[in-house]
Amino acid sequence: MLEGKTVLVTGGTGSFGHAFVPMTLERYKPKKLIIYSRDEMKQWDMAKRFEGNSALRFFIGDVRDRERLYRALDGVDYVVHAAATKIVPTAEYNPFECVKTNINGAMNLIDACIDSGVKRVVALSTDKASSPVNLYGATKLASDKLFIAGNSYSGEHETRFAVVRYGNVMGSRGSVIPFFMSIKDQGKLPITDPRMTRFMISLQEGVELVYTALEDMVGGEIYVKKIPSMRMEDLATAVAPEAEQHIIGIRPGEKLHEQMISAEDSLSTYEYEDYYKILPAIHNWSTDAGRIKDGQRVPEGFTYSSETNEDWMSSDALRAWIDANREKIGAI
Repeated sequence: MLEGKTVLVTGGTGSFGHAFVPMTLERYKPKKLIIYSRDEMKQWDMAKRFEGNSALRFFIGDVRDRERLYRALDGVDYVVHAAATKIVPTAEYNPFECVKTNINGAMNLIDACIDSGVKRVVALSTDKASSPVNLYGATKLASDKLFIAGNSYSGEHETRFAVVRYGNVMGSRGSVIPFFMSIKDQGKLPITDPRMTRFMISLQEGVELVYTALEDMVGGEIYVKKIPSMRMEDLATAVAPEAEQHIIGIRPGEKLHEQMISAEDSLSTYEYEDYYKILPAIHNWSTDAGRIKDGQRVPEGFTYSSETNEDWMSSDALRAWIDANREKIGAI
């Protein structure tokens, strides 16, 4: 799919980009792999890590800057959209900025990709976009809808858009695992609520889902990876089994449990071996055989939620993952 092609990743210096870049360079040998982001120091650090690789390019820019996107996308075949304002409390207290990046940025990218002749675009989403209660989730739901509608908005152009949705990325910068690891020697870990559950996914699994979407997509699909859930108290036990767990209450905008497929989505959701696929209701695409392929329709009323998930990660399993990935956790 990506062999000899030009690929651009928005927000490419983030945790996803640091996994996507080496995996893509090794597996597909693209002609160019362009990192589009607004932080010059992160680009400088990333360039040093991959020094000597002639396929890698760096492009300073913001998805809010429509004109800059047009320049960056010249000659690009595929786009992975990872740029976003992601931290829930940050979005709650800076709502205008969150909207500018997550919604306006999505609209800018859709227009620029269509006009630049990009073939396929995969946008990264989140479990918080399903039945959202916080601004971050609401903006990502709007973004998902925009990318889905982009397939009809493109008219006679051949650009196609799809979305991938998953949960907590284990060990990513700013996430709970590196945070707990940084304070575990204090002997006390802050737990929002002992009942809280979250979906857990590794960066490598997230990248693989993007590859799946690029290969499989017709346009308008939302891909939902099958992943385990974990209780936050079990996560804390895995990181620091001897530490006291101090209950601090749920932060602004947080859910007790997360959801990736709602009961309303079940009407157009199909199951596959490793993932679910939510098809769009517009244009009767949810009954299109080319999009369904070998999928099996889920029961009406089906939900994919972290508290009712059949697959659970234990403290021992997470501890083994931490031991195997210790040097990478929180570093990117």
